Amino acid sequence: MLLKKLIHRGLVLFIFCQLLLSVNAQQILTLESALDIARNNSPDIRRSLLNLERSEQSLKAQNAALKSNFSLSLTPFGYDQTRSFDNFNAKWFTSKTTQSFGTAMISQPFLPTDGTISLVNRFGWQNKSSIQGDNSIDSKSFTNYLSLSIAQPIFTYNRTKLQIKELELDLENAQLNYAMQKLNSEKQVTQFFYDVYLAQMNLTISQDEFTNTQKSYEITQNKVTAGIAAKEELYQAELNFATAKSTLQNAQVTLDNLKDQFKQYIGMDIMEEITVMTDVTLNPVVVDVKKAIDFGLSSRMELRQREIDIETSQFAMIRTKSLNEFKGDVSLSLGISGDNEKLTKVYENPTNNPRVSVSFNLPLYDWGEKKARIKAQEAVIETQKLSQVEERKQITIDIRKVYRSLQNLINQIDIAKQNEKNAQLTYEINLERYANGDLTSMDMNLFQNQLSTKKMSYAQALIDYKIELLNLKIQSLFDFEKNEAIVPENIIQKKQP
Repeated sequence: MLLKKLIHRGLVLFIFCQLLLSVNAQQILTLESALDIARNNSPDIRRSLLNLERSEQSLKAQNAALKSNFSLSLTPFGYDQTRSFDNFNAKWFTSKTTQSFGTAMISQPFLPTDGTISLVNRFGWQNKSSIQGDNSIDSKSFTNYLSLSIAQPIFTYNRTKLQIKELELDLENAQLNYAMQKLNSEKQVTQFFYDVYLAQMNLTISQDEFTNTQKSYEITQNKVTAGIAAKEELYQAELNFATAKSTLQNAQVTLDNLKDQFKQYIGMDIMEEITVMTDVTLNPVVVDVKKAIDFGLSSRMELRQREIDIETSQFAMIRTKSLNEFKGDVSLSLGISGDNEKLTKVYENPTNNPRVSVSFNLPLYDWGEKKARIKAQEAVIETQKLSQVEERKQITIDIRKVYRSLQNLINQIDIAKQNEKNAQLTYEINLERYANGDLTSMDMNLFQNQLSTKKMSYAQALIDYKIELLNLKIQSLFDFEKNEAIVPENIIQKKQP
């Protein structure tokens, strides 16, 4: 019996020493420090930020495309030989052409009308020869062609303006998603944090339970040795002790698993050892439910997203109405060309090359395709409007639900606190009765389990209140603890290089 007693005490001492050494080697995280780590390293935040970067760069590229586009194409050498039939002289002839040329072009989109203005200059040198029978003609000259042209669509919508507006809305939507992801990440990090905290508390309670069970085991040993208790009591005490040991090990495993999930979510090294620390004492917050609803309906980013959905659907309607539309194109070009054997005289006898064209697309009959597609898109728009109305209703319902939950949790906390106090007093009274031999070890184990359960229930009630308070902040975008509004990040500043 003495050997078993020493072994049991040594086991307890070993476990506590390991826990102490582990804590000393661990990084202590508060909720605030965990949130800071998640903002920089969380995979969800990083994905949202990459999506924001995609939208920013797409809009930047489209705006850059509205500026003048400079291009230069070069053909250093070209050779062509063909044999053709001269219908007028009824003879075959062979022509050979050797040339070298380059084309420089400046193209400028004109956003107000969706037209394009282009300035083109083509300069080159060519050597042409024609052979017909015994006759041969050679011609060498420098050539230059300069033109200013305008291409303008008419009787249709401005496609460039529509594309830019869509990209602007896509960027705004990405900004809203990023801001919402940060709020959602705060909620998830807080939930994970308190899960780890509860697991740590459960481990501490399991350690206390293990210690108390060991004391009960020692008392039973002394009773059996003194002959004032049946040997069956010792068997039950050994079983209780083994169960407490198993519970302690299970609590440690659960804690380690939750820590790994927590570190993965906030973006920490999985192998790094951590422990969390926080204050979960109750600080009741006065909540004005009407104020919470007003802030939610005026500030929630989901409502703006529904508006963006409606605007995007309107753009789709514009495209739908353009199917089989009556439209036209106007092209105007003013050019001048010249050629000469001498470079300096290339424009000695210039030739004007004006060109004007007007074309129209006249749809005749589409068997009702356009009308049906317009009705289908109208249904989409009405669906988006309905979603916006329902979103407002859901926001109101969610805030009212959280408010009721907060009021109820305050009562539950008071009850849980009193239950823990009663369980502690009950345990201490019955521990003395057990020492006097008035209770069995099985009865004592029930009181121990009851105390552990009430401690966890009280801690869970406190944490549930804090989680719901955070949920109210996210739902209403108003922090009632600090009495200040939560301003969404509508403009995301780039990271400094």
